Amino acid sequence: MAIAKKKKKFWEVSIPIIKKETQLYAMELKELEGRNITYDLTRLLRGKNALLTAKIKISGDKIKATPVEIKLLPYFLKKMVRKGTNYVEDSFSATCKDATVRIKPLLVTRRKVSRAVRKALREKAREELIKEVKNKNAEDLFEELLQNRLQKTLSLKLKKIYPLSLCEIRVFKIEKSK
Repeated sequence: MAIAKKKKKFWEVSIPIIKKETQLYAMELKELEGRNITYDLTRLLRGKNALLTAKIKISGDKIKATPVEIKLLPYFLKKMVRKGTNYVEDSFSATCKDATVRIKPLLVTRRKVSRAVRKALREKAREELIKEVKNKNAEDLFEELLQNRLQKTLSLKLKKIYPLSLCEIRVFKIEKSK
């Protein structure tokens, strides 16, 4: 007696945060549940090399991908940090309304600056980001990052300490969901 083989097929997955659709290859719908996909945002963000990692959730017959992490690629950052400048990095956890997130900002100064200025920039950035994140949910924060609103407001506040040539969130990722 012959055993019937199942065939893999393509499933439509919507990524609502960037208003795009993609296809995944699997035998059954259940296989896709909980799978992570990475999506290149370079063309969407006009040359800012970033990757979006999203987790797939199935509700009824609809397959949605909810964002888990946005990450800027290292070669983009290397291109931005030029000779004669300083950069400031940080990494910390912050709690928003529905999750705990890990934020890694990157700040690039216009010229070489003293360690005290770099420390002041790092502390002010951490303070402002924690305050900003506290009263929003993760979905809204991902949208703000993609539209560059979070980085713009941070840059304007840090400008009072020292003007920056680049103010970016290098990594923004959900650590725990509530």
